[in-house]
Amino acid sequence: MSDFLLFLVVGALAQLVDGALGMAYGVISSTVLLSFGVAPAVASASVHTAELFTTAASGSAHIANRNIDWRLFWRLVPFGVAGGVLGTYVLTSIEGDAIRPFVAAYLAVIGVLLTLRSFRKAPRPQTPMGLVPPLGLAGGFLDSIGGGGWGPIVTSGLLGAGGQPRYVIGTVNAAEFLITLAVSISFVLALVTGHWEEAGDLSTHALSVLGLIAGGVLAAPLAGYAVRRIPERLLLRVVGVLICLLAVQQIVGLLSKS
Repeated sequence: MSDFLLFLVVGALAQLVDGALGMAYGVISSTVLLSFGVAPAVASASVHTAELFTTAASGSAHIANRNIDWRLFWRLVPFGVAGGVLGTYVLTSIEGDAIRPFVAAYLAVIGVLLTLRSFRKAPRPQTPMGLVPPLGLAGGFLDSIGGGGWGPIVTSGLLGAGGQPRYVIGTVNAAEFLITLAVSISFVLALVTGHWEEAGDLSTHALSVLGLIAGGVLAAPLAGYAVRRIPERLLLRVVGVLICLLAVQQIVGLLSKS
């Protein structure tokens, strides 16, 4: 029960940030799971299971508020799905201990990028369609590998290129449901075909996953309030520093074992 309550709080805070910025639910959740010693593939599968519910709630809210650029949506989804499926195959092909240092380093880089982005001046709004294929592929792949990367890669890339925040955040959030669904199906296929050998650890973290789901779904409707009340730069800096600290803690722990 203590694990459930802890991850309910983590899921709620992560969803508030994600709903306000279009990123960070997966990164925060997976970083916390990894800091508890969960294997990378199990952490990613757990986070994507939770995200099936949270992205559905968040995406529905953005559709209801007409925050979706459908042309961008349908161009982004196929590349995101392809990257996510490829990332799942790679992640389930490698032992958790072997890939853990790379995942920790990746999360540290994401934390630094989020922090640096908080100091950048927002460019003029435009729709950078030419960046969609590489951002979709990279975002889907890294989202699967790290348990979170779709928002930090795709949202940051599109906003950095001049995308209009309302439509970028809404569209990326809505598209994330389909990418999460593709990644989750890929994990299931890897499990039933025997390709994924660490999957047995999933049942051990069932309460943590339920906590992430409950916290995320409860907090999703409050994202609009967070957007209005909490400065974007402050959120980015807090989340960036938190992710960096957790990633450094993982790296130090790995180095002490070697």
